[in-house]
Amino acid sequence: MSDVPPELARLRSSIDNIDAALVHLLAERFKCTQQVGELKAVEGMPPADPAREERQIGRLRALANESGLDPEFAEKFINFVIAEVIHHHESIAKG
Repeated sequence: MSDVPPELARLRSSIDNIDAALVHLLAERFKCTQQVGELKAVEGMPPADPAREERQIGRLRALANESGLDPEFAEKFINFVIAEVIHHHESIAKG
């Protein structure tokens, strides 16, 4: 195996740290959405909230654009997360 240039090793280390932070942030997000799903089930609310989802997509697209991230990518990512949250909420609602 060849030696990795120090700059590449530094960048990879930063990427690893960012990946770890993303996983921790997603875990925290899903803890909150779990509680939302439980509240929705108690209140008899539907698992999905299309109006909120649209607002979130628009908000994240704008944030992505401001941050230099492709808004299409941001939308694909949040749609993936939303689909998973809805799946969890449906499971909670079924008991």
